[in-house]
Amino acid sequence: MHRRPARLAGIALALAISAGIVPNATTSPARAQSAAGHPEWPGKGALFVGTCYQPIDRSPEQIRQDIAIMKGAGMTMVRMGDLSWDSFEPEEGRFEFKWFDDVIAQMHAAGIRVIVDIPGQPAPIWMHKKYPGVDIVNQDGVRINAASRYWDNISDPDYRRLATRLAQKMMQRYAHNPAVIALGYDNEIGNGHMSDSPADRTRFVGWLKQRYGSIEALNKAWATQRWSRRINSWDEVDIPYERGPGPNERYLDLHRYWSDDTVGALEELEAVRKQYAPNLPVASNFWPNAGTKGFDYLRAWDKISTYGAQGFYPGDPVGAAVDVMSNRAGHDTPVWFNEFTAGGGGYYGTPGRSRMWAYFGLLYYTQSFLAWTFNSHSGGEEQALFGLVDHDGRPSWKVGEFAQIAREFETLKTLGFPRYDPPQVAVNFSYQSYWLTNPPPGPNTMQEYFKGDYSKFEQAAYRPLFEDNIDAAVIDFGHDALDTYKLAILPSAYVMDAPTAAAVRKYVAGGGTVIMTGYSAKVDETGKWFETPLPGRLGDVFGVRTNAFYRAEQPLKVTFNGATLTGSDPYYEILEPSTATPLATFANTPQKSPAITINHYGKGQAIYVATAPQSELMGPLVRSLYPSLGIKPGPKTPAGVVAREVDGRTLYVNTTQAPVSVTFGGTKRGLLSKQAYAGTLPLAPYGVELVQ
Repeated sequence: MHRRPARLAGIALALAISAGIVPNATTSPARAQSAAGHPEWPGKGALFVGTCYQPIDRSPEQIRQDIAIMKGAGMTMVRMGDLSWDSFEPEEGRFEFKWFDDVIAQMHAAGIRVIVDIPGQPAPIWMHKKYPGVDIVNQDGVRINAASRYWDNISDPDYRRLATRLAQKMMQRYAHNPAVIALGYDNEIGNGHMSDSPADRTRFVGWLKQRYGSIEALNKAWATQRWSRRINSWDEVDIPYERGPGPNERYLDLHRYWSDDTVGALEELEAVRKQYAPNLPVASNFWPNAGTKGFDYLRAWDKISTYGAQGFYPGDPVGAAVDVMSNRAGHDTPVWFNEFTAGGGGYYGTPGRSRMWAYFGLLYYTQSFLAWTFNSHSGGEEQALFGLVDHDGRPSWKVGEFAQIAREFETLKTLGFPRYDPPQVAVNFSYQSYWLTNPPPGPNTMQEYFKGDYSKFEQAAYRPLFEDNIDAAVIDFGHDALDTYKLAILPSAYVMDAPTAAAVRKYVAGGGTVIMTGYSAKVDETGKWFETPLPGRLGDVFGVRTNAFYRAEQPLKVTFNGATLTGSDPYYEILEPSTATPLATFANTPQKSPAITINHYGKGQAIYVATAPQSELMGPLVRSLYPSLGIKPGPKTPAGVVAREVDGRTLYVNTTQAPVSVTFGGTKRGLLSKQAYAGTLPLAPYGVELVQ
């Protein structure tokens, strides 16, 4: 579909949408070009330190001063253009680019490369006024003004047409500009809003027709016999409520529809790039897990991106690691921090913190670090957001910290960074399970069963690998091949659709090792519980039946490898082994049933953990498998310190605000401090060191 010239593709898409047909993102994929075929694209031996910059807020003299500050700090990249549609197109069809040309030219003269971010969101006010279909209509049927950013209905055909035209104009103009290094699409796409207009309903029904084909199939998928909800014709279909109430099956399809719509918008921009700027890679600042809408990035990354990119505003280190690796997805290219923690809303910054997270990013495959933001904002919703430069234009101490990062990274890029070592382990993340286990308010017993937080379960399964400094991918097993991984883990894979089940079955049969935990394989792709023995679709692979479950009144105790482990979640399942063998037993439950089982299937093994993912239990289990699977732990570090060995050197990062000491054998030399360390490496709060 998107292999045609972009103008024709845009017309065809607009006609399809107006007819109520939304392209399914899984058909006729328009894959983003691989960096493997473009050795000129940023790769090995390239590290970029810079900032996000909004020249629309600055006078010509201020811009000259700002660029001088950037150059003096050794910055090598900026990201510009985002959030500025009406500066490029102040009224429909009238384009102004000279102001942007001038800024890019100054950046080029200063030796600073530019990511041109196509500003498809937010849409300008003139578009909302002329094309009311771009307005969001809430579930109460009220049309709402574009009072805040991203209040745009990107499924509207007029929006799509105009966004495509803007992209075409900008790509034609900047594709061969010597300063431009990459493109980005629609800042923070995913953080938009669902809409509930009559036109949206028509498009949703068109999507359902394509997905299910018949009213009979839709009724079966949606379990409409429950509570007398049978649908007799497509005219009777209502678009589900975003904020509830409503049944799980419809809510899941609502998310899928908006996900496919979002991916479709990005694929259309990809078609424009392939026609007008095939020489440039794409690194977009996506927000796929945004609570307002989101999209299934892990089943679309290879269609819409060259580099995994994100806004990086970390909290705890484990969550940060999972976040970065889920953005990396299945890419074999590095990660770009298109927005990188510096100051923030109501937060001026903490000395040393940005430098620490930059080194943390190096450990997790990151290549670009662009501070959000350069100028502290003086107006709008972000007027108390603090950047590198104060409101009066004076550089803060943060400019010096980023200058230090830039200076140090000039050396590190010759020492094996950015990293390319492939992860040894894969951890599954399913947006379908994420959406389904976070339903809107209303009558719904699902959350009475699934009491945990799916994202937290993901982190609990990931934590042992994080603590052992082992690289682990975060991917969707129903999309990406598993054959390169030594171990695959499915934490609380509540939805077990056919592609995921087939991938797990094939991987184990071929000799792979899988760990799956409680809460897994309970519902199919429609969101309904399997009417077969559980785990659905995989009972024979794991050799158990998992239907019965309880919640203990006391913390669960598990006997494993001669030790008693104490868990932190009361949920447990009664495993009924058929061909599986128990590896561990619950010590304080009435049944004393198996807590962990192993089943040999084909050439591989399938391990089932009969409780929610919790690091207290997952850690000993995973570590027991390292020798037999050939998984090599990373450097040993105390709590709070992460490390990797890179080209014979070891990079240590202290993520805590307390001093920590790392011990090792012999004497090593610090390449950052130029000091020698005999057996002990002291790390200051937020301290880092590369030793050899």
